[in-house]
Amino acid sequence: MRLEELEDAVASWPRISVHSHRFGGREFRFANAEVGHIHYGGIVDIPFPRSVRDALLAEGLAEEHRWVPNSGWITFHVRGEWDVKHAVWLMRLSYLRYALKIASDPRRALDEHGEELQLSSKLKSLLEPFVPRLAVA
Repeated sequence: MRLEELEDAVASWPRISVHSHRFGGREFRFANAEVGHIHYGGIVDIPFPRSVRDALLAEGLAEEHRWVPNSGWITFHVRGEWDVKHAVWLMRLSYLRYALKIASDPRRALDEHGEELQLSSKLKSLLEPFVPRLAVA
């Protein structure tokens, strides 16, 4: 398992800080908001709005969180190289909702990241509420 690759990738994103997680592992924050965390055994837990979580589960892209299954949290198990890439993708999806709030052009940022992440139309539409409404001058 290359959990270091996952940690290095997420830690390299703008405004991300890395902390010890209270249940063991590493936690990633965008300012004070948790983007997700990894446990030493290869379990990745990520908070999402309930609608995004439901779409990820329906598309088979994540599992219910074992301790809080009726929340927005998802779990993903890293077992091999492909899993590291998918875990980075899931973390990036979580990161995106915070990054959109501060982007100079949030609409363009959503379009560009949506293409980069190859988001389904469903997932992209669920991120729309995180694009701030620009003040009209």
